[in-house]
Amino acid sequence: MSENYVKILDDKDPALRKKAESVTLPLSDDDRQILTDILKYVVDSHDESLQEKYQLLPASGLAAPQIGINKRMIAVFTEEVINDKKIIAKYALVNPKIISHSQQMTYIENGEGCLSVKEPHEGYVPRYARISVEAFDLLQDKVVKIRAKGYLAIVLQHEIDHLSGILFYDHINKDDPFYAIPDAIII
Repeated sequence: MSENYVKILDDKDPALRKKAESVTLPLSDDDRQILTDILKYVVDSHDESLQEKYQLLPASGLAAPQIGINKRMIAVFTEEVINDKKIIAKYALVNPKIISHSQQMTYIENGEGCLSVKEPHEGYVPRYARISVEAFDLLQDKVVKIRAKGYLAIVLQHEIDHLSGILFYDHINKDDPFYAIPDAIII
């Protein structure tokens, strides 16, 4: 038995550099299915047996442009342990936008990765340490406001960037890729 998972485009595909179109609400059945399929990939990619069986690459998020759909839709699934407590964030967002952010920055010490980027791009990717995002969430079937910090904030910014045709390595300092951002929170 085989699963029909979404096919992910490579960063050399010009579709990934286009600005995605806003999605009309209420969602059409087609848009609901696309977003459901994107979320399924992200969630299933955390299951080691499914990773192996279907050659899924582990993902914390995926944007519709990455599968060739030029629409403002993203799926995010993160699992973090904070103060010995497992925190799970799961969203299927339509028309997400960052409505506020901190001045303080953050970055992942080992750099970011992306399902669409096969070649290594080493360096720190500066992101806002805390953000607020407003979007329609398919899972809650309503417009939500998400306050995020840490890893979840980074993932949301990474996926929202895809909707503007921006890839993570566009943020890396070209002259000094490992420039230590002053007062940044290192994850």
